[in-house]
Amino acid sequence: MVPLLTVEDLSMKFDGNVVLNNINFQLAEGEILGIIGRSGAGKTVLMHLIRGVDTPPTTGRIIYHISTCSTCGYVDLRSKEGSACAKCGGKMVAEDVDLWADENEQKKRSVMVRTAIMFQRTFALYGDDRVIENVLHALADIGYPGEKAVNRAADLLDEVRLSHRMMHIARDLSGGEKQRVVLARQLAKNPFLLCADEPTGTLDPRIASIVHDMLHNSAINNNMAMIVSSHFPEVIVDTCNRAMLLEEGEIKVIGEPAHVIDTFMENAHEDGGYRATELGEQVLRARDVSKRYISVDRGGMIRAVDGGVSFGVSEREIFGIIGTSGAGKTTLSKMIAGIIEPTGGEMAIRIGDEYVDMTKPGIHQRGRAKKYIGLLHQEYDLYPPHRNILDNLTDSIGLEFPPKELAMRKAIITLKMAGFTEEKAKGILNRRPDQLSEGEKHRVALAQVLIKEPRIVILDEPTGTMDPITKIDVKHSIVTAREETDETFIVVSHDMDFVRDICDRCILMRGGKIVKIGPTAEVLQELSDKERQIMTTV
Repeated sequence: MVPLLTVEDLSMKFDGNVVLNNINFQLAEGEILGIIGRSGAGKTVLMHLIRGVDTPPTTGRIIYHISTCSTCGYVDLRSKEGSACAKCGGKMVAEDVDLWADENEQKKRSVMVRTAIMFQRTFALYGDDRVIENVLHALADIGYPGEKAVNRAADLLDEVRLSHRMMHIARDLSGGEKQRVVLARQLAKNPFLLCADEPTGTLDPRIASIVHDMLHNSAINNNMAMIVSSHFPEVIVDTCNRAMLLEEGEIKVIGEPAHVIDTFMENAHEDGGYRATELGEQVLRARDVSKRYISVDRGGMIRAVDGGVSFGVSEREIFGIIGTSGAGKTTLSKMIAGIIEPTGGEMAIRIGDEYVDMTKPGIHQRGRAKKYIGLLHQEYDLYPPHRNILDNLTDSIGLEFPPKELAMRKAIITLKMAGFTEEKAKGILNRRPDQLSEGEKHRVALAQVLIKEPRIVILDEPTGTMDPITKIDVKHSIVTAREETDETFIVVSHDMDFVRDICDRCILMRGGKIVKIGPTAEVLQELSDKERQIMTTV
């Protein structure tokens, strides 16, 4: 196999903290390499360095083995050495490019043009433009001939099986459809390497499987190498030629995917179950709640929550809301959070000894309750990105703790509730969000919610970008928060394993209605075969 790149003695430090330590491996042309490891292992940092984004490595090199046209400078695979340039017909000459060497800045840009990256949680689309227009923008960026662009864009949408959404507005697509448009936009660049960093982290398992199949097929059909990280171990086994396990910034094992996954899963077990807890008084009550709105794009009246939705949640309860895409669970959670107002019915949240009417606006009604409700949405973002984690946590509650020691103490306590060890919590306080892995960012975002000391915490797909071991950490952090602070959680999720393990009760929604409410085990038995297939972890 012809090598595409060599990673040589690569190390990366942030503020003295080692993120990558002496990484060495080669990637061949057309090879699909899977990277797995728990949150904070260094997966995202490694991908960014290989793509040439962010800051250079502390030590080490990333060498691309390419061929360059002696006439126009076009960059192609090393295997094209001696052949005619695809752009101008000139001769392709072999060349090795040290990507991060200062003297190679111009050559680095030429290499980056032939590589692409898909970030987790970020669709990066022109939301107000049509799907085909989004692909046309990508073609224009690389100077693709305008007279051929429409046909090429249509071909790319065929490749990702999205021709039936060609004229849709991008913002109106589902998450899986958006990610397929992103893939079409990346393929428009004709890359010889695609880095896919948890590209399906926020998608339900069935849609994630479709996107992973498309990534795999695109790599094969286009002779495109791919580096993909995923928290679905089966995807690494089924999709990749080789796999790598990262642990604390080091390669623990690299080789046959099944062996690598077996090594990783050795630590993915839990020590005992969770203790039952005595629930308190009812803290949320809903009766015959509905939400309707007019959508021109979708043809009139939409009944997102279709009346008759009645339930209650008790203090210290971990309450689940489950259902397939479009069932109404996200709309319901936003009404609980006070983000949107119910169209009909009753919803009230207990603050102190009083129930606050969530159907009525104003600082003495819905506004009063909202500040006691924490919401962690799957599309969270940390702010401000240029400030460190301690600032992010204290800024999120709008005040500075005097003295600084108290602020650090509160931040560390909250980070521990969000799943960090005390040592790790202390270690990240002075780091910026862009120096954390996506899994670590997720837990810091949860800490931003918890530090506000809410009475109810709503978690929207809390395990979307997490590996199996980190999921265990999050389960423990939720239970710890419940036991130590009497916290109440409402979990909106398609991860049935997580719901089964963590929720006391849940509701199953279909078509905007509750079809079953009760103890979690009983509700999960009501899932249809189709729902079970969609909502069961890959």
